[in-house]
Amino acid sequence: MEYIIFIGAILLFLLFIIIKEAWDARKDEKKFIQTLYQDYGKLSKKEIKLERFVRIGGFLKKHPRAGQLDDITWNDLNMDEIFKRMDYTLSSTGEEYLYYTLHTPGKTQKELAHLEEVVDYFMEHEDERIKMQHLMHKLGYTGKFSIYDYLDYLGELTLRPNWKHYLQDLAYIPLFACLFINVSVGLTGLVLLMIYNIITYFKEKKEIEPYIISFGYCLRLITVSEESVKRDIPVCAQEFEQICKHKTALSKMRHGAFWVMSMSGTMTNASGNPLSILVDYFRMIFHVDIIQFNKMLAELNKHLDDIDVLVEQLGYLETAISIGAYRQSLDSGWCRPEFTDKSELILTEGYHPLINQPVKNSILTTKGVLLTGSNASGKSTFLKTVALATILGQTIYTCLADKYRAPLYNIYTSMALKDDIKGGDSYYIVEIKSLKRIMDAAGETPRVLCFVDEVLRGTNTVERIAASTQILKSLSGSNLTCFAATHDIELTDLLKENYANYHFEEEIRDGDIFFNYKLMEGKATTRNAIKLLEIMGYGNDIITKAMKQAQRFSITGKWELT
Repeated sequence: MEYIIFIGAILLFLLFIIIKEAWDARKDEKKFIQTLYQDYGKLSKKEIKLERFVRIGGFLKKHPRAGQLDDITWNDLNMDEIFKRMDYTLSSTGEEYLYYTLHTPGKTQKELAHLEEVVDYFMEHEDERIKMQHLMHKLGYTGKFSIYDYLDYLGELTLRPNWKHYLQDLAYIPLFACLFINVSVGLTGLVLLMIYNIITYFKEKKEIEPYIISFGYCLRLITVSEESVKRDIPVCAQEFEQICKHKTALSKMRHGAFWVMSMSGTMTNASGNPLSILVDYFRMIFHVDIIQFNKMLAELNKHLDDIDVLVEQLGYLETAISIGAYRQSLDSGWCRPEFTDKSELILTEGYHPLINQPVKNSILTTKGVLLTGSNASGKSTFLKTVALATILGQTIYTCLADKYRAPLYNIYTSMALKDDIKGGDSYYIVEIKSLKRIMDAAGETPRVLCFVDEVLRGTNTVERIAASTQILKSLSGSNLTCFAATHDIELTDLLKENYANYHFEEEIRDGDIFFNYKLMEGKATTRNAIKLLEIMGYGNDIITKAMKQAQRFSITGKWELT
């Protein structure tokens, strides 16, 4: 009787643990769903560890497309920070597709119009958005590597035949039969076979363990795909059609997946659960998980394209949700872009997405723009504002402005360049290579929009002005529009037929300098470099002599040492 009571108590305790864990899991799930409702449209709290961020371009690398931003343009515009600001995704799939989307402004108007339909739907249908986000949360992340890294690693594994494992398992049959003839021989044979199987098990298990993560993610991908297409979302019909078509081909991957995916660590990570220990020994003795791994590997290698389609379609849907959340978070406003075949660019009350309380600016131009103005007056920020309005308009159909209208462009920049120490190139060499790539792109379709900050700053004044004039002139062709900032006022007159002149200026008050960061028509008429030296505490002797030298050069055109 005591044994029955003892066993009953243990069973009740185990039942209590199971119920408590289920209750806690349900409570955590409800709490998570509540945060999805509450945090929508708020600033993203998500943090991406550096080790994963450097691998986030897996989908992008596998899907090159005409018109994608090159590395120079991406880095010039600090697009990593733009990405982080709008990343509301909950899975590696969504994360990587959003990263790809921001790299790919070369989309057609039809593609952008469909994206807008999906974004609008999830913005307007809160419950459906939450359900989709919950599914993507279940899909989760792949760790510090991209899913495409893992799939590439799987490609390094040759097909692994199971015949030797089957033979090892079949060998148990005669040895068990031998027990009825000669117990000692049969028992000795079984023990030796088990030892051999355990030794070979750990050898092969060590080889396959690094690849288990990719299997787990692929299985979750299939499950989430099946759940997602149950949703009644008409605007996602084409995405759901693709998902249905390709998930079916992967159904065999799930057969026997328990043995591979429920690994408890084969004793090295055992929690003390008797059932887990028995399952571990069963795996080691019969190699069931290795056999199943080899089957899944063969199946997966036949359907890598299907995995890619599921990643793409689910990533697209989560990216649309992320875009909607980003729009909702924009306190300074946003607009949908208008695309035209006319050679004009209109930006009304545009602002930079990474600046708190930004100063908004507007411009309408049918040709290139030459920006002049004092140091720190806002030239570079305005160039980036226009560039980002164009990129975001052509990627996420969202412009940070009251109005944006322009043609579809291929976008290039040459702005935040540095010496290439490893390559042995000076700043000037790096700069002219950067400009040359833009000139080479002039024949591309659609037309090219480029942004150049301080043309040829890495060389002497005379040659800089001469070369800058000719380069900027060549960047104002029929298929190329250029926004350029310069301190060389001479360029404004030399290029007045090719470029519209705009400038920023400052105001000196009470021995300090103030900027309003407002764009103004015409060329700059003030300079502040020497005045900034004074404000920063340089000696009067330096300031006075520098002023006299500058004034004398303005009158005579010659430099004299004072």
